[in-house]
Amino acid sequence: MKCIKFKILLLLVLITSVISAKEYHVSVNGNDKNDGSVTNPFRTINFAAQLAVAGDVITVHAGTYRERINPARGGESDTKRIVYRAAWGEKVEIKGSEIITGWKKEKTGVWSVTIPNSFFGDYNPYRDSIFGDWFNNHGRIHHTGEVFLNGKSLYEKEILEKVISPVADQKIKDTEGSTFTWFCRSDNSSTTIWANFHQYNPNKELIEISVRPTVFYPSKPGLNYITISGFHISQAATQWGAPTAEQVGMIATHWNKGWIIENNVISDSKCSGITLGKERGTGHNVWSNDIGNVNNDGNIHYIEVTFRVLRNGWNKENTGSHIVRNNTIFNCEQTGICGSMGGAFCTVENNHIYNIWTKRQFSGAEIGGIKFHAAIDTQIRNNRIHSCGRGLWLDWMTQGTRVSSNLFYDNDMEDIFLEVNHGPFIVDNNILLSLVSLRTQSEGGAYLHNLITGVVQMWPDLNRFTPYFLPHSTDMRALTTILSGDDRFYNNIFVGPGDKTSRNNEYKHGLESYNKAKLPVWMSGNVYYNAAKPSDKDLNALNNSTFNPGVKLMAEGESGYLFLTYVQSFYNHQVQMITTELLGKAKISKAAFDNPDGTPLKIDMDFFGKKRSDSNLSAGPFENPGKGEIKLKVW
Repeated sequence: MKCIKFKILLLLVLITSVISAKEYHVSVNGNDKNDGSVTNPFRTINFAAQLAVAGDVITVHAGTYRERINPARGGESDTKRIVYRAAWGEKVEIKGSEIITGWKKEKTGVWSVTIPNSFFGDYNPYRDSIFGDWFNNHGRIHHTGEVFLNGKSLYEKEILEKVISPVADQKIKDTEGSTFTWFCRSDNSSTTIWANFHQYNPNKELIEISVRPTVFYPSKPGLNYITISGFHISQAATQWGAPTAEQVGMIATHWNKGWIIENNVISDSKCSGITLGKERGTGHNVWSNDIGNVNNDGNIHYIEVTFRVLRNGWNKENTGSHIVRNNTIFNCEQTGICGSMGGAFCTVENNHIYNIWTKRQFSGAEIGGIKFHAAIDTQIRNNRIHSCGRGLWLDWMTQGTRVSSNLFYDNDMEDIFLEVNHGPFIVDNNILLSLVSLRTQSEGGAYLHNLITGVVQMWPDLNRFTPYFLPHSTDMRALTTILSGDDRFYNNIFVGPGDKTSRNNEYKHGLESYNKAKLPVWMSGNVYYNAAKPSDKDLNALNNSTFNPGVKLMAEGESGYLFLTYVQSFYNHQVQMITTELLGKAKISKAAFDNPDGTPLKIDMDFFGKKRSDSNLSAGPFENPGKGEIKLKVW
């Protein structure tokens, strides 16, 4: 009887919760004096954001909204969120920019406009410059603002003469676009922008300038369980997101927990698209601002920040556990997604990330399609990452992390860089097709069933002490250096360049670099083609140095196909199923290669999610791909 009464009470609570939840509507034709109903919608998203409480939904209808959303509250649980969503089937743009008209022609192609500083309110990105730890300005000022011609960003120049007489940058892909330039000058009352629009009359085109430092960002931590779904978000004047700083992208979680960021198109951030990172209270660009300190070492400063973050309650109960899925992210000059410690316990899946750091006007040590510090237990899977400098950069405290079934190509530095991590972490079933596939300055990794056509580099770091933790936790166990080794390579396919490319000590296809590993390594079941070479520590390698499988990636319409050839010797090469038991434990952290919940792991699914045979396994990311030349749809 008590059980029945409890169930009735629970049902009443659930019904009351559903009834009390509200749906607010927002429309470009609305008014913030309305009641927010579907027939009388609000005008601005941020107005609705000040009213919404846990369980509420904010539905935004078609149009362009030029505003910053600064939520007042978050949800209460994963089932009682605050949801921000674009109305089904409607295109909703949220921009960090404003339209600028009234341009004055200076000379052929060159125009100017003077804007009163009051236009910008409390933030003028044409007086604010990019700054932060590990940022390289290349000897000039870079403002956080940006100028757009019909949606395409122009290139800022440090002097007016380079706007009047632009010179194409031959070192980047967008050579022609680099001659569309702008320069700004600001005093206490106004800001003037000069731009070279070439043949375009800016008074007849869409000219926008970034004016907001973010688009969706709560000004305070503690707002959990928010969903952001279905928007087109662009053109914010974002600041450099160093791991030792408050990290503010166009969408930024601000040290909260349990957000879902899904089905959005995110583009044209001056620095980062999405940040899952640190807040300001534990330090903000502590290295750059610590002028005159006797210990001028960024490594020490980040260790100090890490301890402050731990004292501030960094753990799974308070932080991270975000889901970032099904987004398209492009044209950001620092990262598509980044996060320092706030990206722990997350899932990042099915995102298309490209054209990151393509203008190359500045650089720094925090650039990549995805750049995470401390991605503890984070799952990065089924993403397509290409046309970046670095594809995926996992830096410090990568433990319990799994990088699975991602497609990397056309990244001109490398596909994956693993920096000063002690593991365990797993890289499995990925396709890595760039000239450099993998660079690791880490130990305690397991590389399983990947297709790797680029260079593999491995080296130690004896000068930096970096943290490692108790399993599936932020409880720090200790700090130590990177000796190199303690890696596992099972069932991968390595494809070299044949004899067309000279080989030297640094750029090698295959696992030769592991001949110098200090710690033990485990290698078995790997396949080496076309002059890729195994390590002398590989126990069960198939080495066919003269065979070229002809790996190539081709786009056909909206889809992409991978072509490669398999021969009979590949199928005769039997390999073993990879499990937690086989992989053992990482030497330094003494933690197992298992699932985030601590259960044993089995690599029994391929790149496509197809079940692997327990008895007839083959190397590489594809289960039973077929014989001869095959064609696989990879997006």
